[in-house]
Amino acid sequence: MYSIETTTVHTYQRPSSGITVVAHFFGLLALTLLLVWLLHYRGGLDLDSDNADRVFNVHPFLMFFGFIFTAGEGMMAFKTVAAERRVRKFVHMGVNLIAICLGIVGIHAVFKFHDMKNIADMHSLHSWIGIATFCLFILQWLFGLVLYMFQAASAATRARALPWHVCGGRALLYMAICTAESGLMEEFTFLQLTDQHEARLINCVGLAILLFGVSVDLSLVLGRYA
Repeated sequence: MYSIETTTVHTYQRPSSGITVVAHFFGLLALTLLLVWLLHYRGGLDLDSDNADRVFNVHPFLMFFGFIFTAGEGMMAFKTVAAERRVRKFVHMGVNLIAICLGIVGIHAVFKFHDMKNIADMHSLHSWIGIATFCLFILQWLFGLVLYMFQAASAATRARALPWHVCGGRALLYMAICTAESGLMEEFTFLQLTDQHEARLINCVGLAILLFGVSVDLSLVLGRYA
């Protein structure tokens, strides 16, 4: 009589789902705190306003909600949603395209603010990291479009390139988080805040953004679907 040895296959659907919920929590928390800061303390946001500060406020809002949060959603959609691979690819590419479009508007807002205030463009480390991250993100999206949507390479080439694509996306997520954190600290210094409540609020926004990024990355690592 022979015994058949069975191997238990461990999957990570449940922990990934839990961490994805945590990522959404921190993302929505960061968005809520950001809106409280911009609307209550900074006078609101309006891209077409004659008030330069209200024009500027469009920048942090869209660069987080429009770019970082949306891109994180696109990344999680591919790895954690139970759907056909082709559907997940379409959603992944589509959501990231939305992030690029909203990011362009967000970058336009800060350049418009600089023009209104006669401030030099691209003068800080925040702006250098930010523009590099955004340009690399566009290249990453084009890379994925050509290689995996249009399948303009052999299956072997796509398989070899996939780890680079995944690691590149995760690296860009952290670069975007670093950009957001440095931007908040730059604004903190520029405003020379005396209101401790506003100062603490900015710190809480930065902490929530960081935890959102970490949670998104963990959900990708533990994601079941590939």
